[in-house]
Amino acid sequence: MEFRKVQRTGGSSYVISLPKEWVQSMNIKKNEPLPVKVQADGSLLILPRPSEEKQSREKEFQVDSIRDPVFLFRCLVGSYIAGYTAIRISASTRLPPAIRKAVRDFSMMTIGQQIVEETDSSILMRDILNPVEMPFENSIRRMFVIIGTMYNDAMVALESRDTVLAEDVIKRDVEVDKLQWLISRQYHLMFRDATLPEKLHVTVEGASSYYTVSRSLERIGDHGVRIASHVPVLIEHEVDGEVVNGIKAATETAMSILDSSMRALFSSDMVDANRTIEMVGDLARMTDGISALAHEKSGEVVLSIGYIAESIRRAGEYSADISEAIINQIIRD
Repeated sequence: MEFRKVQRTGGSSYVISLPKEWVQSMNIKKNEPLPVKVQADGSLLILPRPSEEKQSREKEFQVDSIRDPVFLFRCLVGSYIAGYTAIRISASTRLPPAIRKAVRDFSMMTIGQQIVEETDSSILMRDILNPVEMPFENSIRRMFVIIGTMYNDAMVALESRDTVLAEDVIKRDVEVDKLQWLISRQYHLMFRDATLPEKLHVTVEGASSYYTVSRSLERIGDHGVRIASHVPVLIEHEVDGEVVNGIKAATETAMSILDSSMRALFSSDMVDANRTIEMVGDLARMTDGISALAHEKSGEVVLSIGYIAESIRRAGEYSADISEAIINQIIRD
């Protein structure tokens, strides 16, 4: 850390010199105005230029060395979360069709990524979304609503023996992933744009809590997919009403825990959050009962009932994790 003396000029002004290396690296000119902001902790933030003038960051992937479309897709997601504003995919020859499909899938599965240029050997995507347009709380609320409908419709599919509805539940998880990736992106952008927290009306600590909550919600959504994927097996084997009623009751309890956690999140109620965590014990006993019923069956239906019971329990536990994050955040504040 470098220390510089505060000097007094005139009758009431105080000045401090800026490091020469920093000024040159930021290409700051004489008499150029610099944004200055007092932070919540009392520190002073000096920006090299207004955030609106920040240069774009481009990431390029040469698919000559990345032949696997799945690997490329993961790299694209990583670049998106890291906050790159432009992503270029290029090859020394023609781009393979599988690579093009991976890029198109990525563009459709993310919020704000648009293909703006495309040739035989390259594709350029740019981020067209202003992160300020999607506050954290709005994205979290949307994730919560989607997940609630996923679990509800999975139970409707089980009761009504509707395999098409179960398949539709699985497809909805893409929307949950989209929102979780967006929250991750915005959170990581905060470490490059110090003015972003103020624009999003959230502290960095608050953004960290939203990010943690989004991770738990994304995992709850994954378990909803797991439940829906095993519903057709139970339909095919025509499991009895006792098993169906047990699964439905446990799912309702898991969603009650999630509902309670989200209420505590939006109301910043630490007592309610703690009460929610204590609800998980009842859910565990219910899922243990479902597992016991599974042992009375045979074949693949045993595994499917067991997987469903486990996922219901995990959904409740991840909901309790949200409540723990709420308590931690309230105490920090």
